[in-house]
Amino acid sequence: MHMADALISPAVGGVMMAAGAGAIAYSVSKVKEDLDEKKIPLMGVMGAFVFSAQMINFTIPATGSSGHLGGGILLAALLGPYAGFLVITSVLLIQAFLFGDGGLLALGCNVFNMGFLTCFVAYPLIYKPIIKRGLNVRNISIATMLAVIAGLQLGAFGVVLETLVSGKTELPFAAFLALMQPIHLAIGIVEGIAVSAVLCFIYKFDPELLRTAVPCAHKQSAGPVKKTIVILLAAALAVGGFVSWFASENPDGLEWALTKVTGEPELESQSAIHSLASGIQEKTAILPDYSLKNGAALPAQAGTTASGISGGLLTLALAALSGIAITRFKRKKECQS
Repeated sequence: MHMADALISPAVGGVMMAAGAGAIAYSVSKVKEDLDEKKIPLMGVMGAFVFSAQMINFTIPATGSSGHLGGGILLAALLGPYAGFLVITSVLLIQAFLFGDGGLLALGCNVFNMGFLTCFVAYPLIYKPIIKRGLNVRNISIATMLAVIAGLQLGAFGVVLETLVSGKTELPFAAFLALMQPIHLAIGIVEGIAVSAVLCFIYKFDPELLRTAVPCAHKQSAGPVKKTIVILLAAALAVGGFVSWFASENPDGLEWALTKVTGEPELESQSAIHSLASGIQEKTAILPDYSLKNGAALPAQAGTTASGISGGLLTLALAALSGIAITRFKRKKECQS
């Protein structure tokens, strides 16, 4: 559900960028208060895992569409909403700048739709209250399914509203909404099942990781955290480097809805700001569309593997470094006070 720049006006893009920056600043301030330094490696590994998972588009039967994991609820469940939001933002930054996935002007919209609405709305209002009743497989499954579906529905509605406010007359509100919500409901069900499976596996293997994200949940004995992190990192590299070869080639839910409404999977915009953003992205994208530049002589899988592994590692580094920077700033402040 990564929005391209052509879907929004510069004004909407600017406002949403400012809102995203405010949410980042607020999250940093909250993370400084309660971030456990032992969670920093997990921040990096989960960033890599979500980046890799988003490369796997799965087919939605009988629609000609596909979807991919958003990852917001998964991150919030393991890291808490504030650190989770910072990690999903890291994923979106790497995708936009280095792979050309999602527009630079639309970055604030993507952060809001895929990060803010999941971490700060669906997680605290749906996932967390259910988990507080008891940390077990049943509650994890129910909470995850409901929160993932709600977060994706809110994100899809956010896309429709942002195009409406941007004055995109090619996308009539009612027609666009009638396509976006049902297809993302189907995607949300699949994502909910997948995320539930991951969280239930972690609960069985290392329940402490889930408990620390929700301190009020029923306490469990600490598990083999380091081993869990190694397993998640290995899974991230395997998914990004190999499993991504088998991703569906069908358009994702947003592209599918755009095609149904306009006849094309993308819109075009010729404004100077749109052109500037596109020009910057062309220069920064080292593997545009997750493929090798001038790599015609190589199989397409080479670009996919290079993208999956390099993107996962770069996201890991960015997410982990943000955690390290926050904790060091916190220590400095404490020493000065």
